[in-house]
Amino acid sequence: MTFLQITSALIVLAGAFAAVNSIYLRLPSAIGILIVSLSSSLCLLAVDVIWPGLELSATMHGAVEVFDFSDALLEGMLGLLLFAGALHVNLADLKANWRVVLLMATMGVALSTVVAGVGFSWITGAPLMIALVFGALISPTDPVAVLGVLRAANLKKSLETKIAGESLFNDGVGYVVFLVLVGIAFPASDAHGMNFTDAVQLFVQEAFGGAVLGLALGWGTYKVMTKIDDYSVEVLLTLALAFGGYQLAIWLHVSAPIMAVCAGLLIGDAITSHAMTQKTRDYVDAFWKLIDEILNAVLFLMIGLEVFAIAFSMDAVVAGVLSIGLSLLARLVAVFVPITLLRPFRSFSKGIVPIMTWGGLKGGISVALALSLPDSEWKPLILTVTYIVVLFSIIVQGLTVARLARQVG
Repeated sequence: MTFLQITSALIVLAGAFAAVNSIYLRLPSAIGILIVSLSSSLCLLAVDVIWPGLELSATMHGAVEVFDFSDALLEGMLGLLLFAGALHVNLADLKANWRVVLLMATMGVALSTVVAGVGFSWITGAPLMIALVFGALISPTDPVAVLGVLRAANLKKSLETKIAGESLFNDGVGYVVFLVLVGIAFPASDAHGMNFTDAVQLFVQEAFGGAVLGLALGWGTYKVMTKIDDYSVEVLLTLALAFGGYQLAIWLHVSAPIMAVCAGLLIGDAITSHAMTQKTRDYVDAFWKLIDEILNAVLFLMIGLEVFAIAFSMDAVVAGVLSIGLSLLARLVAVFVPITLLRPFRSFSKGIVPIMTWGGLKGGISVALALSLPDSEWKPLILTVTYIVVLFSIIVQGLTVARLARQVG
């Protein structure tokens, strides 16, 4: 199948599953599409067990492998999704909460990586460095899933800003930590291997380079837009910024996710600060909301279809179930420690720790990172465990976080 045929099939399925969800399930759109997609995949697997001659699993497995989920997300969709998410986060609100966001996106990710990694090593017997790689890929909260849930949760604005801002930035930081740990744990995947100095240099280059590039490109695009009064051209410029900036960041070997977030925040602030005409603001806002919704639908459809790429075994399923609790514990530590450190200096909303812990959803990014791992004896186990944790996080946590917020917030 060609790329266009696969893309067309995904959009058709996303539309069909969205319709099924809207008519029958009436769940939040992304979660409903994931449930319908996963249910359809499991039905095909069941049919294959009953009538093995049909070889449906093998056919779907081949189709899933042709459309590389990891490359499609990490080198394509992620830039647009992060840019769209950042575009709708108020920069003034984010500045007011920058200490919380910064600590949780740095210290929180580091603590979560260590807790999840050590726990995974204890559960599975994996070498510590391999286990820390798992800790790094499961620690970032997925901004796509988080922002989708926040729209329906109706949280206080300050709490929503903390969760949204942290999820946008810890995604980029977590990706950089993942790259560093993969270079250490899988030296054969890197021609030179990686020592501690190399790891620090890579982190600084990726994280700070991505931020500088995003702010520079965002500012340049904003200045050009102030000289234009044509909404179609200005919408096109934002699309060029998201696409071109992301690919430029990959080419320069700086963090493309951080670039997309920084550029999106700056352009979003330009929208809210009346640097554009009202007509342009309306069109830019509506365009990126539509892009966000469409890509969300396709992404969660793809997560459901990825079940065909998972090699389930009893040991892996048991490890996955245990890792659900482990990932929640790691998330609790990542939330509790930074907030405890800041409590003497500022007040926090009631119930912030349980809400941010339960609302820190894992998503497609974790699955994509697991799929991108170099081939090894541990990759199938890490992929299966990651998939189980992500399914629980999106379906169970995603459907109950609004209720939890109402009870404790």
